Amino acid sequence: MTVPPSPMRHRQPSDDGMTRVELTWIEKRIEHWIRFGRVAVDEIVDRRRRIVQFRPGAIFAFVRWAANDYGTVSSRIDIVRAVGANEPFTTLPFVRPGGDILLKIEGWPKVSQVLAAIDATEAAGVDPCDAAPDHWRHVANRIAAGQQPRPYTIERHRAWLKRREIEG
Repeated sequence: MTVPPSPMRHRQPSDDGMTRVELTWIEKRIEHWIRFGRVAVDEIVDRRRRIVQFRPGAIFAFVRWAANDYGTVSSRIDIVRAVGANEPFTTLPFVRPGGDILLKIEGWPKVSQVLAAIDATEAAGVDPCDAAPDHWRHVANRIAAGQQPRPYTIERHRAWLKRREIEG
């Protein structure tokens, strides 16, 4: 019996340790964009494509939307932590080598709930890429269960910063 390979991989992300995300924008057909995240390198490939790079540990939201002549065929959002050398990761289309997926949501109604949670985090005065990774896992789990996620408050953020300080 052959065991299929695990989606978790261990290897060096790239020679420079960066995670690369390929972005495409073909008006009303394919739109891949970064909703939040600190881009370390932004390379324009052509008028429709860019490649952005993130340093290890960076958290970013990657939105993918596609349509045909009849309307939307796919919409999804992934919130990902870029991995460093020898860290386990999960592969993800258009993300090389992959990352630690904190949230993975498909379907426009649920994607819009995630976008609202991101907006609420920003409204609380916190940059979403600085929010606790566990918050994004919480948002994914609550939306999957059909429940409203708890808001990320400045108090929660201060608690996360203290926890990170103690663990670090």
